Amino acid sequence: MRGLTRLLGLLLLAVALPVAAHPAKETLREQQKALDQVRRQLRQERALADRARRQEGSLLAELEATDRLLAVKRRELSRLDVRLQRLERELRALEGDRGALAQRLTAQQEAAAERLRRLYKLVAVAPGPLLSPGEETRAGAARALRTLALHDLRLVEAYGARAERLTVRQEAVERHRRELGALRQAAERERQAIDREAERRRVLLARVREDRVTRERMALELEEAGRRLEALIRDLTRKVAVARKRPPVDGRVAPEVGFGALRGRLPWPAAGRVVGGFGRQVHPRFGTQTQRNGVEIEAVEGSEIRAVYDGAVLYTGWFKGYGNLIILDHDHGYTTVYAHASEILVREDERVSQGQVIGRIGETGSLDGPRLYFEVRAQGRPEDPQEWLRRGL
Repeated sequence: MRGLTRLLGLLLLAVALPVAAHPAKETLREQQKALDQVRRQLRQERALADRARRQEGSLLAELEATDRLLAVKRRELSRLDVRLQRLERELRALEGDRGALAQRLTAQQEAAAERLRRLYKLVAVAPGPLLSPGEETRAGAARALRTLALHDLRLVEAYGARAERLTVRQEAVERHRRELGALRQAAERERQAIDREAERRRVLLARVREDRVTRERMALELEEAGRRLEALIRDLTRKVAVARKRPPVDGRVAPEVGFGALRGRLPWPAAGRVVGGFGRQVHPRFGTQTQRNGVEIEAVEGSEIRAVYDGAVLYTGWFKGYGNLIILDHDHGYTTVYAHASEILVREDERVSQGQVIGRIGETGSLDGPRLYFEVRAQGRPEDPQEWLRRGL
C-alpha cells in the first residue's frame, strides 16, 4: 500500500510540473526523470507482486511434488537394492567356484608330484631291470616312461586350462566388485537425496501444523481436493453405467444386495486404528473445519491394503491431496476409495476379490504420517465407513 501511494505521488508530480516556471527543455527533462522513476517503481512493485504470488502457490502442489519425487527416489533405491542383492549372491557363487577350482588344482599338483617321486625312486633305487642290456627290458622301460610322461603332460595341460578358467573367473569377480562398488555409491547418493526430500516434506508439514494461516489454506485446498475426488467418482461410475447399459445411480436408493447386504460385516481394509473420523472435523488447535468423507486408519508403513469386497478397479494413480489412490467399483452403485498408498499392486479394469492385497500403506499426500484414507460411497454419496466395517479388526 505504501508503495502504491509513493507511485501515485510520483505520477502526480510528473503531471503537475509547472510548464511556465521553467524553459521547455528543463520541463521536459524533469518530466522524463519523473517518468523514469515511475517506471522503476512499477517494475519493483511488479517483481514484489510476482514473488508474493509464487509464495502463495498451492501447498498441496508443493506437497505433491515432494511426494512424487520421494516415490521416484524410493523406487530407484529399491531397484538398486535388488541389484545389489543379486550381485552379492553372484559374488558369493563365484568365490565358491574359485575356491573349489583352486582345491582341485592343488590336488592335481600334489598327485603329479607324488607320481614323479615314485618314478624317480623306481629309476634311482632299482635300476637293474630298467638298465639291463636286454632289448625287451629296455623297450618296456621306455614304454613305461613314455606313458608316465604323456600322462603328466595331459595333467599339465589340464592344469593350464583350469588355471586359465580360474583367471577368467577372477577377472569376472573383479568386474563385479567394481560394479558393486559403483552401485553402492549410487545407492548412497539416492539415500541422501531421499533424506533431503524427506526433510523438505517435514518442513512443509511443520508449517501446516504450526501456522494458522497456512493451516487454513491447506484446509481450503483439501476441501477442493475432496470435491474433485467426488467429481471423479461420479464421472467414473457414470461411464461404468453406460458401458454396462445400466441406468445412472445418482439420487437412487442403494439396493441391499451384494456389497449393500454386508453393512457392519465388511472386513477392515488395513490393520490399524481409526485416528480421523467421518464428517465435519474441527482442528483442536486452530479451529479450522474440514469435511472428511471417509476415515483415516493409522497403520504401519508398508503393511497391506486389502479390498473389502469383490469388485473391479475403476482408478489407480496419483490424485492431488490423496497421493496414490485406488478406487474400486462393487456393482449396484457401491464404490470404495483407498488413499495415501506407498505402492499400488493392481491395474485399472482388473477384477479383485475380497481380502486381496491391492496396495501398501504409505504417506503419499498425507499430512500426518503413514495411514490409509478409506471411503465408502453408496450411489455416489459418502457414508461413514465404520458403519460398514465389522467391529474390531
